[in-house]
Amino acid sequence: MARGDLSDAEWQIVKPLLPAERGRKSRPSHDSRQFMNGMLHVLRVGALLALS
Repeated sequence: MARGDLSDAEWQIVKPLLPAERGRKSRPSHDSRQFMNGMLHVLRVGALLALS
């Protein structure tokens, strides 16, 4: 786990709020926790502002 990633306790709170993979028509994601950590990283460092 990298600095700033969701802890196990935080992940247990967030995980039930995410949509289920079963029943999706598109390709399933591999790791929702890694995806969430990536989104939080972009928000933390403001990487999207550099694209504007």
